[in-house]
Amino acid sequence: MENESKREPWWKPALTVFGEALGWIVVPLLLALIIGKKLDAHLGTAPWIFLGATAVGFAISSFGIVRTAFAYIRNIKNENGKPTESK
Repeated sequence: MENESKREPWWKPALTVFGEALGWIVVPLLLALIIGKKLDAHLGTAPWIFLGATAVGFAISSFGIVRTAFAYIRNIKNENGKPTESK
C-alpha cells in the first residue's frame, strides 16, 4: 500500500515527453524564424537567410526530438529490467 502512494501518476511521463518534444519544436524554429527575418531585413537578402535559418532550425528540432525519444526508450527499457543493446 505504501509503495503505491509514492508512485507517480500514469500520465506524468507522457506529459514530460510531450513537453520536451514541444520545446524542441518551438524554441529552435521560433529563434530561427526571428533571426532569419531580422537578418534578411538588415542585409536585404530576402528570403534566403530566412529560409536557411528555418532549415537549420528544423534540423536542430529533428535532432533534439530523436535524441529525446531515444533517451526515453532507454529509460523505459531500464525500468522494465531489460538490458540495453550497446553498439
